[in-house]
Amino acid sequence: MSPRRRDAESTAAARAERRAELLATAAEVFASRGYASTTVREVAEAADMLGGSLYYHFDSKESMVDEILSAFLTEMWAAYDKVTGSGLGARETFEALIVESFRTIHRHRPAVVIYQNESKHLATNPRFSYLTESQRRFREMWLSVLDRGVTDGVFRADLDTGLIYRFIRDTVWLAASWYRGDGPLPAEEIARQYIAMVLEGILTTT
Repeated sequence: MSPRRRDAESTAAARAERRAELLATAAEVFASRGYASTTVREVAEAADMLGGSLYYHFDSKESMVDEILSAFLTEMWAAYDKVTGSGLGARETFEALIVESFRTIHRHRPAVVIYQNESKHLATNPRFSYLTESQRRFREMWLSVLDRGVTDGVFRADLDTGLIYRFIRDTVWLAASWYRGDGPLPAEEIARQYIAMVLEGILTTT
């Protein structure tokens, strides 16, 4: 490899690393202050740089939140698809999806908070139409697992699966508002205890 090419690759790697750092900072700021009320200058200040310098990496605040949300959802769906395609039973699928949900919160907590707080507004912009699609897909995935569990006699038939879905959606993802990566319980242990509490209510008795 020529020295020029090595220098070019090193520069590209450094820029990609800096870009990732800036996105992480922006995600924290958007999550804590709200996307709509946060200015580019505030993100730049949090990153210890001049406001104009941020435009070297991103052309707009919208571009930043787009990358934050799309990266989080891409990783989340890769994990979910692996679970749903593994041939597990309904109960095991339920448990694995809960674990992956808390792992996602651990890795992308600010993005999850932004998604919860801002997706309804952002989805009105065609650029963010994937947010509505993800919500539809999420609902269909969970209802499929729950309905299969009822059909297989694993989950109680007297409970409305739509209500169970909404309970799971709200209680799991709202954890992002209080979860801390350095807290006393790791994500997997929180998931285990959550599973124990929920399954106690929806499993059939034997």
